[in-house]
Order: sequence, then C-alpha cells, then structure tokens
Amino acid sequence: MTTLHTLGFPRIGAKRELKFALEAFWQGQKSTAELLDAARELRQRHWLNQKAAGIERVPVGDFSLYDQVLDAQILVGAIPKRFGLDAAALDLAGYFALARGTADHPALEMTKWFDTNYHYLVPEWHADIAFSANPAPLLAQLREAQALGLAPKPVLLGPLSLLWLGKTKGVAFDRLNLLPGLLTAYRDILATLAAAGADWVQIDEPILALDLPADWLAAFAPAYQNLADSPAKLLLATYFGSIADHAALINALPVDGVHLDLVRAPEQLDALLPGWPAGRVLSAGLIDGRNVWRADLARQLARAATLAERFGNDLWLAPSCSLLHVPLDVAQETALDTETKSWLAFALQKLNELKLLKRGITQGRDAIANELAGSDFAQATRRQSPRIHRADVAARLAALPADADRRASPYPVRARAQQAWLKLPLLPTTTIGSFPQTAEIRTARAAFKKGELAAADYETAMRAEIAEVIHRQETLGIDVPVHGEAERNDMVEYFGEQLAGYLFTQLGWVQSYGSRCVKPPIIFGDVAREVPMTVRWSEYTQSLTPRPVKGMLTGPVTMLQWSFVRDDLPRAEVARQIALALNDEVLDLEAAGIRVIQIDEPAIREGLPLKRSDWDSYLAWAGEAFRLSSHRIDDATQIHTHMCYSEFNDILEGVAALDADVITIETSRSDMELLTAFGDFAYPNAIGPGVYDIHSPRIPAQAEIERLLTKALAVIPAERLWVNPDCGLKTRDWPEVEAALANMMAVTKRLRASLGDGVSA
Repeated sequence: MTTLHTLGFPRIGAKRELKFALEAFWQGQKSTAELLDAARELRQRHWLNQKAAGIERVPVGDFSLYDQVLDAQILVGAIPKRFGLDAAALDLAGYFALARGTADHPALEMTKWFDTNYHYLVPEWHADIAFSANPAPLLAQLREAQALGLAPKPVLLGPLSLLWLGKTKGVAFDRLNLLPGLLTAYRDILATLAAAGADWVQIDEPILALDLPADWLAAFAPAYQNLADSPAKLLLATYFGSIADHAALINALPVDGVHLDLVRAPEQLDALLPGWPAGRVLSAGLIDGRNVWRADLARQLARAATLAERFGNDLWLAPSCSLLHVPLDVAQETALDTETKSWLAFALQKLNELKLLKRGITQGRDAIANELAGSDFAQATRRQSPRIHRADVAARLAALPADADRRASPYPVRARAQQAWLKLPLLPTTTIGSFPQTAEIRTARAAFKKGELAAADYETAMRAEIAEVIHRQETLGIDVPVHGEAERNDMVEYFGEQLAGYLFTQLGWVQSYGSRCVKPPIIFGDVAREVPMTVRWSEYTQSLTPRPVKGMLTGPVTMLQWSFVRDDLPRAEVARQIALALNDEVLDLEAAGIRVIQIDEPAIREGLPLKRSDWDSYLAWAGEAFRLSSHRIDDATQIHTHMCYSEFNDILEGVAALDADVITIETSRSDMELLTAFGDFAYPNAIGPGVYDIHSPRIPAQAEIERLLTKALAVIPAERLWVNPDCGLKTRDWPEVEAALANMMAVTKRLRASLGDGVSA
C-alpha cells in the first residue's frame, strides 16, 4: 500500500510561538526549561497534525531551535574550535553563541539555502577537524515521537551536502579529505538510531540538483557504500531540481529509496526509471512544497495512479520538499475572500491533498469525486478570473523601447554629476535603511491596523519616530541618512500592500532564519502601482535635515523572490511588471527632490537557477528588471542597491550589469572574503562592504571595524568606497545600534584623516 510521509514541516507555529519563545529566552524572560517546554509542545503538536492528516511516517530532526544545518554540525561534533565549546556538552547558551555570536566571537556565517529565502549557518571546515557522533539530541526527539505512538523517520543532512555547504578555514585543503572521518560519525549515528527503533532514515542530499564537480560526484558511490550496512533503511532525498544527469549514479547507490522533486523537475523520473533497482522505494514529490497554490488534483491523481501501477507498495507520496517554505494553515485566513482562498493550499492543506491522492489510487476516483470536482472548480475560476489580467499593464510592457532599461550616461559621467551636488567626503557613510522597530512602533502599527488608532494619530507617531531617527543619525554624523522605515512592517509586504495584483495573509508566516519570520505576499494577478507609496514619508524626512536623504524601495527581483508567485506567467514577465510599477515610484521620488534612492535586491543571487545552463537567461531578465525600475531618471540621481547573505563570486558580471551607482553588500561574517572577488573582478562602480554584522547582538570593537575597512581599502579605491553596516537595523535595539554606529563613525573619521580627508573625487 502507498505510504504517505513528509520531508519536513514548518516549525515556527501558526502564531509564531517558537519566535516569541526564543526571543523571550534571549531577553531573560524565559528559563531554559520554559523554552524547551515551548519547543516540545510545538513539535508534538505538529507531529500530531501530520498524523491526523494521514501521514504515516513523520519526520524527526527537522525541528530546530535555530537552524537545521547548525544542528547537523552539532550532530557530528563539528563545532569551530574558536568558540571553545564541546558538542556533546553543549547547552543553550553555547548553541546560541554559535548562531548569534558573542562579544569575543562573531557568529557562524549565514547564507541562503539553495534558491530559497531560508538562511542557514555555514559550517567551518579546518583540515584537522575531528568528527564525533553526538546523536543524543536527535535520539531524544525520536523517543519523544515514539512515546506518542508515531512511526518517526529521522532526517539527516547528508554527509556530502554537509561538506559542500561549509567553507574551508585556515590552510587550504580539499574538503573531501574530511569525508572518511565524517562517514564514521554518520555510521555511529545511524547505528544508534536503528538500535532505538528507527527502521527508516531520510538522508537529504540536495546538492545532487547542482552542477557538481566530477570529484564530488565520484565521492557519492564510495560514501554510500560505506553506509550501506546500516541496520536502518536509507531514503536518499533530493529536491529543488533535477538529478536526471546523474541517473546512472543514483540508480547504482546502495540506498533503499529515493525521493524526487516531481514538481520542480517532473521530467527527471523518465531518466531514472530504466535503471531503477527492483524493490527500491520511489518517494514521489507531487505536491508543491515551495508555493501556495492548490494542486490540480485530477492531474496529480493521474500521475500518482500511473506510479502506483509501476511501484505498488514501493510507492511513497510526499510534498516536493520540506514544507518549511510555506505557511501552516490557510483555514486561519479569515480575511481572505472565498474565491481567492479557494485557490490556496498551505502546509496542512497540502497534507490533505496527499491523503486524497492516496485514497484516489487505493479506492478509485469515485471515492474522492467531490474533492476532484472542487479542485477542478478552483482551477477554472482562477484561470478565468477577471481580477488576474490587466490590459493596461500588458500594453505598457509591449510599448517599451528596446533600450528602456539603460541609463542615459555611463557610470563615470553619472558619478561626477552626482558628486557635484552631493559633495560627499571620502568614505561616505550610510546605513542600509531600517532602524530599530521599537515596541512603541509595533504597538502603534498594530493599533492602527486594528482600527484602535486614528490615521492622523498614527501619522503623528510615525513622524515623531522619523524625526528621532534623523536626529540620532545627525548626531552620529552619518553622511546619507535614511528615514528608518518606522511605518513599514516588512520590506516586501509593505510595498505589496500598495500594489495591484498582490494579496495578503494574516498568519502566513514563514521562517527566514532563527526567530526571524516573514509573511510573503501572494502575487495572484498583474502588478501595477496606482498611487505613490513612499513619497510623502521621504519628503517629510528630507525637510528635517540638510543632508541628502536616501529613499528606500525594494527591488523587482526581491519583490518576486520573496513573494509566492503566480504560476500562470513566466517569472520574467512578472518581474518586468513589478519593475515598471517601481519605476513610477522612483520618478516621483526624484521629482520630489529625493535624488539618492536605494533599490534593494538582496534576492538576486537567491533567484539564480541551480543549473548553470539556466544562469544567463535568468541574469538577463533579472538585470533588465532592476534597470527598468530606474529608467528615465537623471544622471545626477544616485541609485543604490543592497545585497546580502549570498555568494556573488560566480555572478559578478551579472551584478556589475545592474549598473547601480553604489552597491552595498554583506561581508563582515565572511571577513571581507566576498570583497576580494569584487576586487579581482575590478568592479567598476562604488561599493559599500558591510563592516559589522547586524544579525548578532554583539557590538563590534573599533579595531575590528578598522581591520575590515583596511582590508577593503586594499581592494577598492577610496574614492569608490562607502562605509555601512551589513544590513538593515530593524531587529536590533537602540543601545546596540548607537554603540556600533559610533564605532563605525570613529574609525571612518580616523581613516579619512589618514587618507587626506576632503571631498571624494
């Protein structure tokens, strides 16, 4: 009989219970026992949610207090020596020290999990690292699930993916040299889990969807041969793309089952079937774990039925990947209209779709006739809805000239025109946009949204916050201040709320990292801007200071990537629609006297396809969309962009093609490693490498900032170097922010003096 399972499940809770428990613990308002109790209650509730939906093998080990890759490092004893911690004796203080840093040690570097908006903590590999199995945390969760009468399936990040996702530190060496010792730890972990009653273990190897070097591909066969005598059966899980190019390799691996993402890459199964070993389980990922649209149940039932004929009891059904990437429950969205709500499926609804597929293939179509009819109706109403397509948007795109995305003059000409009025000193300083979202700001916004605070009173409160932010920046001496974004809830949601074609949820939360959650909007129709979105706030801010205020917008690719996107149009076309909507805002800001405008694109690298053969096409349309957002502006208007927590080394040509006047990037956690690539590439425009990590509560010492800026000056000419933090400051509190920025400004002033000060050329 077909088995239902999941690869992973959302862990933050329907109302962000984990977030609030974590933050209360960090603030000293919850004890260790209280945090662990809150986590246990949430974890068990989610297991029982899955069991109630018909899931027969619930995942164990996918629940994390911060990050599953960090948990994998602890599982194999791979904690960086610089922290002086022992994985086997690690307490919560030590765990969060790795994730968030300490006064003495920066946190582990953080970057994007493949092409998602989830951030993982990057392992640090030293040539002399000694791995040791530390299965106690996972074993405890396994026993916890067993005590509830469940059939748990432990989930491990595979050894090769774990190695690949880390970075070498210290002397240069080949990471694959660490594989034998790592496999010994995995063997011990598998033996422990099997002895505790785990008959199946899921091992995730998502790097198989990448274009791996030959030596990494060659390492899979001996690695899994090494694990082949595990007393537990192994389910090798792949997702996010096709592994068809590795069909022969996959079919030869000594594993008991393979999971395939048949949403992102449905065609890959045809490449694997001819050599599929007899008796091997196929886990078919037929329900989309990355987007929120309701499945076409009839279509997926036909596919599932065909697979059931071929595989019989060796067929498992699952979402395409972990459900970590979607919200929990659409039933809680009471503000959505009935029609649009009928188009959506969140995690719990996706489990129900799996259950219906199983019932359909075991009991026949008639057993789910009503549900099939409901699915067909939802698909039809969405296709035919007049709310989706706008003739004016299509006409505007069609009328664009071929060179619409190009600035009038090259960067050197623009830079002179901009400096003529900006008159900035060497090493000009700015921040990335947001300042602390205080309790007062959040309380006022919540009251306003509930109708408990009048619009005029809310406006007055936000203006007071903006005035305070400007005063603090002037006191610090920041050259290009920002208004602090007090009125904004989220950098994507805020704009989406003001654009046609978007809809919003009340509780559609998704984890980004740690306790950081986002509520991605849903792009369901053509996108257009109908009224100005930020102009009045920026005009007010500029009235408070003689310094040039930087207007803040979220770029088209990030607006796309950090939303759940419609699947009835090419993503490139949706990006162009967003770009033209943002261009209206850019032109209005310019007309209002805001001539420094940041168009954030932190998601450019995240959107890069996993296969290199698809990169050029993506970078072409992503770059065009960014440039369209600022087309028709004057040379003297300075366009900034910001990118963070991704690897840009291999797409620097595409980043340069954005042609932003100033780019700010995250570099502090990687010790300016990324900046070296920009220097080697000879990046032609101005650049602001982040000089301290805002995702950690630690305050950087002046010596630390000076060391990083000195490294930057060795790579980037002083006249093109800006000084700024890594990212926005909304998650920090004011004492941390002011202390860190004061140190940043003190170092900048010393370096200006050593460089001769004055105004940059």
